[in-house]
Amino acid sequence: MEEVLNVSAYLFTPIDDRETLRTTLLERAQAADLRGTVLLAPEGINLFLAGDAAGLRGWLDALRQDPRFAALEAKESWSPTQPFRKMLVKLKSEIIRMDHPTIRPHEGRAPSVDARTLKRWLDQGHDDRGREVVLLDTRNAFEVDYGTFTGAIDWRIEKFTEFPAAVAAHRDDLAGRTVVSFCTGGIRCEKAALHMQELGLDDVLQLEGGILKYFEEVGGEHFTGDCFVFDEREALTPTLAVWGQETRREPRQSVSASSSSGPRRS
Repeated sequence: MEEVLNVSAYLFTPIDDRETLRTTLLERAQAADLRGTVLLAPEGINLFLAGDAAGLRGWLDALRQDPRFAALEAKESWSPTQPFRKMLVKLKSEIIRMDHPTIRPHEGRAPSVDARTLKRWLDQGHDDRGREVVLLDTRNAFEVDYGTFTGAIDWRIEKFTEFPAAVAAHRDDLAGRTVVSFCTGGIRCEKAALHMQELGLDDVLQLEGGILKYFEEVGGEHFTGDCFVFDEREALTPTLAVWGQETRREPRQSVSASSSSGPRRS
């Protein structure tokens, strides 16, 4: 019986009282016996938490009472045990480091495509305008090796700060195509889509809610393997079950880097 609720969520919203907020959120989480990590940055909040369902949902409800976080949406999954050892609230310069200060998602989100629409596009082989759809994995290489969308471009980056250089090197490969950037939960592909727009790529979308939302809404169609997550569960299957819970599997070797993605790096 899977009894521990796991949630991941992020929101780009200006935060100018991080020290005070840090204390408040930590005290509330400890009172609800939650574990995990909350990141606070001037650009927004990013969190991965687990605990009793009522306590965790209550913590999120209290957070949303603050108008800055009213739009926060959480992705849920379950596990038989607590996947985190501690409860931490950390202050960061960015909730996901890109080292590209002109990207400010709180000033305007990149266009997005929802999971069901993306699946329909992949089923039919093109978007609603008849254009080729290119899936771009914005995650680190070791994450991609656990699983990714079939045929997705994978530039073998080792950390997200390498993404701007990678897209600059392959910008012309993406021109004239509908590019859908994706990641685990949406945060990296949102920044990635905005950056690509900044480079002049007009038909760029982010996958709303990332891979985990896609699993939640449509399952694993067009996806090969599992999704790495940054906690002791290690990875989730397309049914949002804990990876290897029944049978331990080795991460697959990525074969998703197409000829348009350039040479792969080890």
